[in-house]
Amino acid sequence: QVQLVESGGGLVQPGGSLRLSCAASGVTFGSYAMGWFRQAPGKEREFVATISGSGFSTSYARFVMGRFTISRDNAKNTVQLQMNALKLEDTAVYYCEVANIANAAIEEQEYAYWGQGTQVTVSS
Repeated sequence: QVQLVESGGGLVQPGGSLRLSCAASGVTFGSYAMGWFRQAPGKEREFVATISGSGFSTSYARFVMGRFTISRDNAKNTVQLQMNALKLEDTAVYYCEVANIANAAIEEQEYAYWGQGTQVTVSS
């Protein structure tokens, strides 16, 4: 079955950086877009970033544009999220998700599987 395992979360001060990673198995990795979503306490899960199956196309939520970078390594079945200039409001559980299409996907309903999440806490 499909398994997604996120890592790299933690506690960081405002302005700091973290790099999240997600390892996928049980899926033809390069055939599907990948995405990162996040959910803060009391809020709905929201889209953060996506990358197409080929890795050539990406899309970002406006609130992370210019600060976060998504990338993937199809040879290793991994996807990363480099997060720079972190803000207090970036605090959330971050989820790695596999889409059911190859093109970069920004809608939750375009995703079929997700991992258990990794906590990112931005605090001074």
